[in-house]
Amino acid sequence: MKQLVLFAGMVYLLMSCAGSPGFTDGKGDMDWQLFRGDAALSGYTDTPLPEDPVLLWSYKGNTRTVSSPVVDKGTTYWCDKKGHIQGIDIKGNPVFSYDLNTAVEATPMIHDSILYIGRIDGFLSAVSLSKKDTLWRFETMGQVSATPNTVNFEGRQSVVFGSYDNFLYCVDARDGSEINRFESGYYLNGAVAVWKEHVIFGGCDSWLRIINTRTGTPTDSLLLDAYIPASPAIMGDFCYVGDYSGNIYELLLEKGKIVRHKKIMKSTNENSSFVSVLSITSETVFALSNERYLYSIDRKGGKVNWKYLLKGNVGESSPLVCDDKVIVCTKTGIVTILDAQKGTLEWEYDTGEQIVGSPAVIRDHFFVLTTKGTLLCFGNK
Repeated sequence: MKQLVLFAGMVYLLMSCAGSPGFTDGKGDMDWQLFRGDAALSGYTDTPLPEDPVLLWSYKGNTRTVSSPVVDKGTTYWCDKKGHIQGIDIKGNPVFSYDLNTAVEATPMIHDSILYIGRIDGFLSAVSLSKKDTLWRFETMGQVSATPNTVNFEGRQSVVFGSYDNFLYCVDARDGSEINRFESGYYLNGAVAVWKEHVIFGGCDSWLRIINTRTGTPTDSLLLDAYIPASPAIMGDFCYVGDYSGNIYELLLEKGKIVRHKKIMKSTNENSSFVSVLSITSETVFALSNERYLYSIDRKGGKVNWKYLLKGNVGESSPLVCDDKVIVCTKTGIVTILDAQKGTLEWEYDTGEQIVGSPAVIRDHFFVLTTKGTLLCFGNK
């Protein structure tokens, strides 16, 4: 068994799909199978938002959740804090229900009609959506709050996830048998992904590190000015990450190395920080600051194209770029859509309930899940 010693600090992991055979990006017409839409956590989709969105329906789950919704074949899934998995079809009808009978905080991941989800009691469960039954469970020695991901690992389709027992696990997607594990110095709390054959993560010790998953060796690291409260985001070979001092960094990655890095934004406000995942397009970085501003930043020159002041506390929900629009939710419960180029307000809706998760977007619809367990479906009139 190969092992990899990582480092101390609250770790947030990231996995990008680039160069990963067998990877599913979760961006089918009626699918949003992964947190943030893709394994790179880019927060970008070319699926456009509805032109003139209205609330088509809402479904009250009546149990609190910190999950983001995921969508498979038009049905939206999430798990509440009591371990109840719910599935609501495109018309707002409940079509799936399954009880794990234990506390859950993680966002699920769906691959090949199997829902994978971490549990507070330390297990990762694989639940068949067709059979409505648990296929297998994998036990760790700490709670699993991290969102899992799927990747072809050494010829075997595997599920990759972190645990509070300080390990990152790779298990066989078919039967849950362990393929590999990597030891860290602190518990693993964030979403996982792979950039080519490397794991990239940042944490509370202010270090951003790159680990080669096949050799089990660290290949590079970078000390930032402050700790990293959210996962990095990747577009191609470029990685972007914000720190708690209000700085945003761009890193060019090559063969597991950081061959170039620079700050593309340095905050002049000592109270500014970036606590949600950035969103990346071919030209722009979108960043949500705790000052309540959503920033559009030019990737090439680092110039702020525009900034927009949102209503209420922003919380941890991360923005999404959907073709030519940006959608963002605040902890206060406001859902806002802006023109991505101009930063002008296109649409706004007050849900009346707190939001900490990210939206899910499919053809002609988008979904928002509140902390009270209310799923809201928006579409064209």
